[in-house]
Amino acid sequence: MSQTFYEAVGGHDTFVALVDRFYEGVAHDPVLKPMYPEEDLGPAAERLTLFLEQYWGGPTTYSQERGHPRLRMRHAPYKVNPDARDRWLAHMRDAVDSLDLAPLHRAQLWDYLERAAHSMLNTFED
Repeated sequence: MSQTFYEAVGGHDTFVALVDRFYEGVAHDPVLKPMYPEEDLGPAAERLTLFLEQYWGGPTTYSQERGHPRLRMRHAPYKVNPDARDRWLAHMRDAVDSLDLAPLHRAQLWDYLERAAHSMLNTFED
């Protein structure tokens, strides 16, 4: 049986490291931080970790707890303009680069994250 991407990149610990590093950047970002309703980014980090783990072949805890991801709908209340997207991508790029991934895995992960970020755009207003 072949390994899932989740298993190949190191499983839970890798995704926790990715998300923790990402939210370190978000915590100090004047555009992105206000988009998070909770002062503590912990719940958001937990949701993102569970989502990414499930997407990449790990546990299906996200769907069990939250149902279908419906990413665009869940992000609709927030103004996701090109600046917000680019800031999200910059923090995620730093997070991806902080991991010790094989080049192919890094490219696969980044390709998905970049496409996902572009698909969340919902306005061109400031």
